[in-house]
Amino acid sequence: MRLEPPFRADQVGSLLRPPELREARAKAKRGELPAAALAEIEDRCIREAVAKQEAIGLRAVTDGEFRRDWWHLDFLAGFDGIGVKASTALKFQGVDEIPPTPTVTGRIRATRPNMIGHFAFLKSVATKTAKFTIPSPSMAHLRGGTNGIPKDLYPDTTEYWADLGAAYRATIAQLAAAGCTYLQLDDTTFSYLADDKMQALCRSNGDDPGKLHRTYADAINLALAGRPPGMTVTLHTCRGNFQSTWVAEKPYEAAIVESMFSTAADAYFMEFDSARAGSFDVLRLLPRGKKVVLGLVTTKVGSLESKDELKRRIDEAAKVVPLEHLCLSPQCGFASTHHGNLLSFDEQWRKLERVVEVAREVWG
Repeated sequence: MRLEPPFRADQVGSLLRPPELREARAKAKRGELPAAALAEIEDRCIREAVAKQEAIGLRAVTDGEFRRDWWHLDFLAGFDGIGVKASTALKFQGVDEIPPTPTVTGRIRATRPNMIGHFAFLKSVATKTAKFTIPSPSMAHLRGGTNGIPKDLYPDTTEYWADLGAAYRATIAQLAAAGCTYLQLDDTTFSYLADDKMQALCRSNGDDPGKLHRTYADAINLALAGRPPGMTVTLHTCRGNFQSTWVAEKPYEAAIVESMFSTAADAYFMEFDSARAGSFDVLRLLPRGKKVVLGLVTTKVGSLESKDELKRRIDEAAKVVPLEHLCLSPQCGFASTHHGNLLSFDEQWRKLERVVEVAREVWG
């Protein structure tokens, strides 16, 4: 088994919120629970989740994103100059609720710690590798696009990307100082941009969807420039994950994947749990020395994948990328938002156990 991340058996990050935690966070929003009391409950739930992850054999453990409502918005709103507003765009399949969207409210700066305390607590209770997840810088731009960047704040969009990159670099340096050696950037764009609906949204936002994948790859590289030594950085991409639904339908597109593979990430978590992803052929573009974590176990439904089927698909991928450059994980988190996906806690843990079991049998 691999001694450094990504591990042969890995995970994307978010976990279903325990009922106690959901109730406590709802009370806190209504002003019925003090912040200190909420933090105490969050701490306890995270301790229990970390212990469970370690008990089933995962070597990378997360805090389940238990202190967040949204996988991306809570982090992005931690920067000066980024707020959150209601949205009418980017509807998920079969779900009426539409997630809010980031909005530019001022010059983007990192003037205060952004989730550094979240990571520090995770590291303090983990005996395995503490993995921390944050949204990719492209997630600050995708839904509002260039038209969403006020011209009085950023007359030249290169200044916008420069400020956003600097804010990321400052935060990544703080995470490294806190002891983070395994960081994941979550990014839907490299899966979204092949989709017709997404392309139409990009055009309405004043962007050329045929060029955005290169823009986003450059933004990631700017964020990772001079990254701290000893930190493994992975990038996760999927077609959306909100109450067991998705946005994008189209398979991976070679030109877009090529841009994704040009980023400074060490490995790529890629969704391959359904026909929406297409074949493994795009993996032929993987640069030498990098790895792919195959997202073969779905987090959208509770039915458990068979070991034989997972092994068959790993063998299929290994015809394109050598087996030693592959790992296994679920295709996404189990609760990218506070709502969670439509499966039970037992089903969640069985799926993570299955990832560990198959990885041990495949890689030893």
